[in-house]
Amino acid sequence: MKKLIAILLTLSMLFSLCAVSVSASDDAADLSYAVASDLHYKPHEETLEWYSEDPIFGYANRRAAMENESTLIIDEFLKQCAEDDKIQFVLVPGDLTNDGKVFIDDHKVVAEKFRKFEAETGKQIYVIDGNHDVGMVGEYCETGLAEFKQVYYEFGYKEALSVMEDNCSYTADLSDKYRLIALDSCDPDKSTEDGMNNEKVEWVIEQAKLAYEDGKYPILMMHHNLLDHLPMQRLLSHDFIIRNHTITAEKWANAGIKLVFTGHEHCSDATSYTSTKGNVISDFATTSLTMYPLQYRYIEMREDSIIYEAKTIDKIDTAALKAMVPDYSDEQLAEMDKGLNAFAKQFLKNGVEYRLERGFNDEQLGIKPGDIYYGVVRDVIDGLNDVLNMPLYGEGSAQELAREYGIEIPDSDYKDGWDVATELVSAHYAGSENYPLSSRDVKILLLMVSLVLRNEYSVLSDMEIMQMAEAIILAQGTGHFMDVVFDFLDMDLNSVTPIEYFAVALLSPLLISFATDDGVDDNNGAIDGYGNNDTTGNITSNLSTTFTEILKYLLNMVIYMLKALGYTGA
Repeated sequence: MKKLIAILLTLSMLFSLCAVSVSASDDAADLSYAVASDLHYKPHEETLEWYSEDPIFGYANRRAAMENESTLIIDEFLKQCAEDDKIQFVLVPGDLTNDGKVFIDDHKVVAEKFRKFEAETGKQIYVIDGNHDVGMVGEYCETGLAEFKQVYYEFGYKEALSVMEDNCSYTADLSDKYRLIALDSCDPDKSTEDGMNNEKVEWVIEQAKLAYEDGKYPILMMHHNLLDHLPMQRLLSHDFIIRNHTITAEKWANAGIKLVFTGHEHCSDATSYTSTKGNVISDFATTSLTMYPLQYRYIEMREDSIIYEAKTIDKIDTAALKAMVPDYSDEQLAEMDKGLNAFAKQFLKNGVEYRLERGFNDEQLGIKPGDIYYGVVRDVIDGLNDVLNMPLYGEGSAQELAREYGIEIPDSDYKDGWDVATELVSAHYAGSENYPLSSRDVKILLLMVSLVLRNEYSVLSDMEIMQMAEAIILAQGTGHFMDVVFDFLDMDLNSVTPIEYFAVALLSPLLISFATDDGVDDNNGAIDGYGNNDTTGNITSNLSTTFTEILKYLLNMVIYMLKALGYTGA
């Protein structure tokens, strides 16, 4: 058996050596530009509405969007683009406004900002609509497809080579070497879900073909994500990714599209898909400009590489903000002046806590009455809300209570459980997450669930707990997440108790969403350029990944069998 394991591991290592890494080349940049998504412009309110007692961040809304500050954040972004000589133009993949579909005047304000920017700099802005921008014109909607195209006529449509009549899609040349395909991925009759159909998919393929015939490389921009930016995005937030996305990615990659810019998910994440022919298409989701981390992307196009870098908005005109909204205190403005990005992070954490306290429930987790685990999970949710609100350390703390059950919560600088949970959420938004499942931060969250279980259900047998955990895993479709058990607390299989196993099962969607990443740097790096057409290494890498996953599964099965047979390795 030892020889079998050794052979499998050796094959995996040898096969993985075939993977080809990407590095930036030294050729000169053909094109340099900025990408900012989900501006969510909203007219400011004259007074602040408070949602908690926090004197600085208590006005953080459940969306964690810096609405009152949005107009000044957009101004600062445009100012940075104007002052950066390397930036030649700007792409905006949707949600230019927060309520633009309802109030067309909001769009007119944004368009005027863009118009002024172009007049002063000579740099072009190209836009496409998002789900907040366009609706079905009626009593509660002022902006339809025609109105959007009219308001933003100067920002892509005026230069358009092709326009789809029944939506906002168009194409435009960015230079003598690159062509933009701006795709309307929305459905004006829906709230957040996409409006993709076969006609739009095939239109993109046709436009890519025409671009190559004209000697241009196609760059795609749309609001909804093309690829998963969470390991379970199609399950946890399916409205943020286009339907049939894997099939579509296969088609578009084989049509020669290498680069796609998206938004909607409000996260900074870069991920790629390799087609069966070895063609790679990369989806760069860009975070909301007016939410933490207040970032936009800087892109350099070279023949052999595409270099990307995250840039941050870290200041606004706080005097102008005070003039618009007198309710801001001197303490709040001082915190902004220290660093707007740090202010935005705490603003987001407060807003996320406000939302999760009201949204962490059985319905959101897909738990239904009649499920074998319903009663336990219902009690765990109630208990977890209580524990998350307890001080993490000191007298009367969660750490003190945990010790009564033999659980040792690691020391940290966190004040309570919500502080930990919202830190993981903010890491997802910022990208380049670095919270492996064995990290202190994730351990704290998992141990708090274990505490609730031991506090509430010490009378349950291990068998009953395991049966409920398996039922949750089956219901959530997270069976592939079994590897977590091996990583959890850096223990081997025998060391993971049924209580801890249940904790992993219950929190697996949250952990997969916010605590893990795919190993690709989301904010700063390089991918192959359009001039690099060697697909041999990509096909090999595809096979290597698949082979490694199969070996990993086989190894786990072998380990399970050995444990079941009582094999100790002696």
